[in-house]
Amino acid sequence: MNIYKIAKPSDAKEYLEQLGVQGGGVSIISKKMDLLYFAIKDISAPAANILKQDALSIGAELAVPSGVITCSQSSYDCMLIANVKQIEILAKKEMAQPFGLKDLAKKLADFVSIKRFPIQIMGVINANDDSFYSGSRFVADDAIAQIEKMISQGANIIDIGAVSSRPGSKPVDAEVELERVRYICDAIKEKKLYQKAEFSIDSYTPSVVEYALQSGFGIVNDITGARDDRIISLAHKYRAKICIMHMQGTPETMQKSPQYSDVVVEVDQFFQDRIAKCEKVGLSRENIILDVGIGFGKTLEHNIELIKSLSHFQRFGCSLLVGASRKSMIDHIIPAPVQDRLSGTIAIHLKALENGADIIRCHDVAEHKQAIEVWKRLY
Repeated sequence: MNIYKIAKPSDAKEYLEQLGVQGGGVSIISKKMDLLYFAIKDISAPAANILKQDALSIGAELAVPSGVITCSQSSYDCMLIANVKQIEILAKKEMAQPFGLKDLAKKLADFVSIKRFPIQIMGVINANDDSFYSGSRFVADDAIAQIEKMISQGANIIDIGAVSSRPGSKPVDAEVELERVRYICDAIKEKKLYQKAEFSIDSYTPSVVEYALQSGFGIVNDITGARDDRIISLAHKYRAKICIMHMQGTPETMQKSPQYSDVVVEVDQFFQDRIAKCEKVGLSRENIILDVGIGFGKTLEHNIELIKSLSHFQRFGCSLLVGASRKSMIDHIIPAPVQDRLSGTIAIHLKALENGADIIRCHDVAEHKQAIEVWKRLY
């Protein structure tokens, strides 16, 4: 008899089936194979004591500070450690408990009913001369040639924008923005390129968004996070998806000392509010994409925390997009000019995929296609 330690299978159910585990056993055992960690903030002392005992009773654990048992403070920060099966049991137990534990139970239930979406690569086309990476700037026929090249390299989505959103950039008149993308939109429609890939319009200007949607685009990439009701209505009217991005401030002000009491909590609340707004108009969560907004009103520490915590946002049942392509967070970790940040970009994006991202927005499609295909075989 031999024994050796293995890595956690990427697909627990598939692994168990290959072992020959019988039907019902696959579902039961697979739920015990994934250990989850939850940070619980400001839980009342009585609730913490109840949750601690309930967790221990099923073999899970709640890590609490000293003093919880004597209720020396009114509230505490704790960490819950449990597998999927234990979370399901715990969620049912807490539904009958007071002190806010019923609400906690509902949130725990969300975390164990996560929906995964296919991994997709979103290539970037900037139809302006002001984007932070000059290698992404294309106009007219050059833009069309680059779009076709990206599709051949493996891009599932092409994101086209005519206004720079780099830190310090200023707004552009709607007429100017539309004029920059008009030729590209017309060519996509004429060549029926939307049959080869999905197209996304990176804009929050209603007239530009509608022109793109009329040209066969299927996604509205809104860096203001569905602030304007007209954008949501347009997405619903044309049966398009909407990407809701979090940004603190505006592109002109966002990097002037961004501050959060807890960046994950605040981004989570932002998404809750905006999803509710979209659902009220009639958009389903399958048509909502969430983007935590790497580099949009965040410090390096905020960006890293969001990448590490991406799996938290899976609870919404929406696709998750991450776009860190060649951004300054790489330069803040190891100094490098924009043109030399591809390696750092791929490192961040692979970690984002591991943590729950579904869509990777990037400038370098071929390199990402290769990296992701290799990563999928190793994961």
